[in-house]
Amino acid sequence: QVQPVESGGGLVQAGDSLRLSCAASGRTFSSYAMGWFRQAPGKEREFVAAISWSGITYYTDSVKGRFTISRDNAKNTVYLQMNSLKPEDTAVYYCAAGARATRERYQYDYWGQGTQVTVSS
Repeated sequence: QVQPVESGGGLVQAGDSLRLSCAASGRTFSSYAMGWFRQAPGKEREFVAAISWSGITYYTDSVKGRFTISRDNAKNTVYLQMNSLKPEDTAVYYCAAGARATRERYQYDYWGQGTQVTVSS
């Protein structure tokens, strides 16, 4: 099993960039698909991006062209590069590990505690 731990959140202005990191303990990190989800106040947790163990990536439409998910299996880390941030990107961002890269949060078995991203206008 793996235990994800997110970092890199913060307060930025619209148009700025942030890079989130998710370090996952465990010897089998490279065999897991990894996903990023986010949850804004009063809203359900929603899919942002995912990457399979082989590096295939998936994005929700609202972040395509702005966000990039990547992984470094040697460092047991997955990243979310976020560019051209908008106020509507404000949320707690969660990292998750699962058997398949999917948009469905119920398919992920292991979750981090989340990191806050706030984008001011």
